[in-house]
Amino acid sequence: MTAPLRIGNASGFYGDRFDAMREMLTGGELDVLTGDYLAELTMLILGRDRLKDPSAGYARTFLRQLEECLGLAHECGVRIVANAGGLNPAGLADAVRQLADRLGIPVRVAHVEGDDLTDRHPDSLAAHAYLGAFGIAACLREGADVVVTGRVTDAALVAGPAAAHFGWSPGDHDRLAGAVVAGHVLECGAQATGGNYAFFAEGARDVRRPGFPLAELHEDGTAVITKHPGTGGFVDVGTVTAQLLYETQGARYAGPDVTARLDTVRLVQEGPDRVRIHGVRGEAPPPTLKLGVNRLGGFRNEVTFVLTGLDIEAKAALVRDQLEAALDAVKSRPAEVGWTLVRTDRPDADTEETASALLRLVVRDPEQAPVGRALSGAAVELALASYPGFHVLAPPGKGAPYGVFEARYIPQDAVDHVAVLHDGRRIPVPPPHDTLVLEPPPEAPLPAPLPPGPTRRAPLGLLAGARSGDKGGDANVGVWARTDEAWAWLAHTLTTTLFRELLPETADLTVVRHPLPHLRALNFTVEGVLGEGVAAQHRFDPQAKALGEWLRSRHVDIPEALL
Repeated sequence: MTAPLRIGNASGFYGDRFDAMREMLTGGELDVLTGDYLAELTMLILGRDRLKDPSAGYARTFLRQLEECLGLAHECGVRIVANAGGLNPAGLADAVRQLADRLGIPVRVAHVEGDDLTDRHPDSLAAHAYLGAFGIAACLREGADVVVTGRVTDAALVAGPAAAHFGWSPGDHDRLAGAVVAGHVLECGAQATGGNYAFFAEGARDVRRPGFPLAELHEDGTAVITKHPGTGGFVDVGTVTAQLLYETQGARYAGPDVTARLDTVRLVQEGPDRVRIHGVRGEAPPPTLKLGVNRLGGFRNEVTFVLTGLDIEAKAALVRDQLEAALDAVKSRPAEVGWTLVRTDRPDADTEETASALLRLVVRDPEQAPVGRALSGAAVELALASYPGFHVLAPPGKGAPYGVFEARYIPQDAVDHVAVLHDGRRIPVPPPHDTLVLEPPPEAPLPAPLPPGPTRRAPLGLLAGARSGDKGGDANVGVWARTDEAWAWLAHTLTTTLFRELLPETADLTVVRHPLPHLRALNFTVEGVLGEGVAAQHRFDPQAKALGEWLRSRHVDIPEALL
C-alpha cells in the first residue's frame, strides 16, 4: 500500500501568521505544504492593487515567506502549493523563479491559469472562475517543486497533490471527495487546531498560539487530521466538526472535480490530536463552475457618535435629526443613509466608557462627493451645537470605495484550464466528462426526541457549539452537539422558526436548515443577511463571523437532564 501523503497548511488567509511556513517546515515531516491566501474580499483588494500596478495582483507576503523558507523546503523535499497568485499567477511564478535564482536554489516553478475571465465581464474589477485540482496535479506530476495558482477552490490545494501522488483520475469520486473534505478542514489553518473554537475555555487547553494543521491522506481517500508535536492548540472531533461546518451549505458540497457528501462524513478520535475522517462518499461534480465577480459598488463613509450618561435615546434622536436636516440641505444627499444605536452603556457606571452608547451612521452613494465633504462638514459643524458630551470615535474621512461580490455560474467547459510548467510547456486540463445536476439528497433520519421532563432557561451554547461565516451575501451558521442525547434534543428543537426568533435580524429572511446526523450537526443558510457581500460592509459583522456566537448566547428551554 502506498504510504500516506502528509499535507500541511501554512496560511488560512492573506495576512495570516507570517512565520507559520517556517514552523511547518521545521516542526515535523511533510511531503507538501499548502497556503490559502484568497477570499472574496482579497480578490477585490488585489484587483485594486493591479489597477495601480499591472505587475501586481498577487500575495506579496508569500514571496517574503519564500525568501526565508524556499531553501529549507528544498532541503526537506517538501513541495509547496499555494493560491497566492491571485489575479496574476504567471507574474508570481516569474517572481518565485527570480527569487530562486538569486538565492541559488534549483527549484522548478509552475503555475495554473485559466480562471481569469475579467475580460468577458467588463462590468467587473475582477471575475474569476473557481478551478479544480487537476491543474495542480498536472504541474506536480511533471515535477514541479512550487505550484502557484490564481482562483481555485480552497480544497483543491489538497486534492491536487493527492490526485498526483496517488494517481487518481477524475472518476475517482469517493477518493477525491475524501481529499476535498480533508482540504476543507485544512484550508482555514488554525481553525482546525483550536482557533476560533466555541469551547476554547474548557479545561486547561492552551490556544494562545495554536499550531497549524496537517492531514495524513491515504490512497483510499481517508485522512487523519493532526498537527506537529509540541505545537499549541489541539485537534479533536469538535475542532474538526466546527471547520467542516464552516462556510458550507447543504449536504452536497459541490466543487469543480467532485461533489462531496457531507452527510456521509464520519469522525473518530484516534488518539491525542488525531482525528480520522472516513466514510466520505463522492458524486459527479455539477455541470457549472462558480464565478466570483468583484466590482466597485460606490463609495461609503461612516461616523460613530459617543452618547454618554443620561437621556441616551433623546441624545440619539437630537443628533440624528440634526444630521438628517443637514444632509437634506446639501446639493446631493447620499443614496443610502443608515443609523444604528448600540446600547453599550450601563446605569450608574464606574467608568466613562461603560456609561457610553454608540450611534453609528453609515452612508453610501455611487459617487464620492455625497459621502465625503457633505457628511464630514455636517458632522464636524455640530461639535458645539448638539447633545451634551458630544464627541465621535473618529472624524469622518473623504469617503472610500467599497466593493460588491456576486456569485455567477458558467459551464465547466467555458474556461481554458491550463497547467503551465517550468519549461514553458502548457498542459490543457479538460473539464470532467461526468457531471450531475444537484438536487438536495433525501434528509437523513433524525434521532427519536427526548422524553418530556423539567427544563431550565439557559444559553444554547451550554450544549451546542457553533461556527459561522460568509458566502457572498449569505451567511452560514453550523451548530453541533457533543453527545447523542444533546443531539436528540437539538435536532428537534432548533428549527428555522426558533432560529429566526433567537436571531431577530434574520426574521424576514429565508433560512434553510440542513441536518447532518453523522456530525450531530445542523447547518443553517441565511440568505441575504450580508447584503452585497463582505466588501460592502452591510452590517456590523460583515462576514458573519460572530453570528454563531450570538446564537449560542441566546437563552432557550433546555432539559435539566442535559445540564
